[in-house]
Amino acid sequence: MPDVIATHRLTKYYGRQCVVDSVDLRVPQGAVYGLLGRNGAGKSTIIKMLLGLVQPNFGRAELLGEDVARLRPEHRARIAYLAEGHPLYRWMTVAEAVRFYRSFHRTFNDELLEQILDHFGLSRRAKIRRLSNGQRAQVSLALAVAPDPELLILDDPTLGLDTVVRRDFLESLVQIIQRRGRTILFSSHVLGDVERVADRIGILVDGVLRVDCPTDHFKQLLRKVVLEFDAPPPAFPACAGLVHNRQMGNKLELVIVGFGDEHRKAAESLKPKSTEVMELNLEDAFIAYTRGPNRSLPIFMGDESDDQ
Repeated sequence: MPDVIATHRLTKYYGRQCVVDSVDLRVPQGAVYGLLGRNGAGKSTIIKMLLGLVQPNFGRAELLGEDVARLRPEHRARIAYLAEGHPLYRWMTVAEAVRFYRSFHRTFNDELLEQILDHFGLSRRAKIRRLSNGQRAQVSLALAVAPDPELLILDDPTLGLDTVVRRDFLESLVQIIQRRGRTILFSSHVLGDVERVADRIGILVDGVLRVDCPTDHFKQLLRKVVLEFDAPPPAFPACAGLVHNRQMGNKLELVIVGFGDEHRKAAESLKPKSTEVMELNLEDAFIAYTRGPNRSLPIFMGDESDDQ
């Protein structure tokens, strides 16, 4: 499938600090792509450069096959953006917000918008300022989807929402957008949400894109290995794929990429009392991966069939 989003060595400095470092990002058509990273990793800066709100110091970005710097109005009309916090004019009613938003678009699917508002049980007469955070997020989603965009970009869309509203929001988002073959890029701090809906992820570490692969592929390659000893453990030998290790009493906890025979033999050479190899969910895998020394992190790019 063609790439709906493609960046080429995208780089951004603020003063002397490089906040996005030579990022080559690919988001294929129809994907739900989760852009992850710790605070300050560069997620929001990348999104703003994709939208043309921030200019890169170097490199370029393409949306729907067009250079962002020269994106024509008819191409912009195929892209929707949900900003963090879902800013809306709070003095408006829901109906007034709909009329205001519709005035900026040549095409507007009123039937789809009404279906979304009905799905969430939102009154057209309700004042925006009297809605909860979750309800404002739902109104924002309805407005963003009504022009029937091919690409939807969201910057931490579930921030501040409770668990039930957050799950309903994301599941509705995927049902509404992806059933039409559309593409979603979203950043999030809630890894459980990402694991539930994203089929592909990118992980930024200090502005560098270290991971760009299917979500399951990333989880399958990382393993936590716990070695237990009768006394304080010896040091684990340096080897390929070792993300980090730490001592916890008489236990040695390792996080290893591509755990295999080499790692198993290295562990057995230390003669532990017991060895436990554990799979990780996305949140634990993300924490384990980003906790290690940055310059030694293995890089994940491509699909399961690609060499890493």
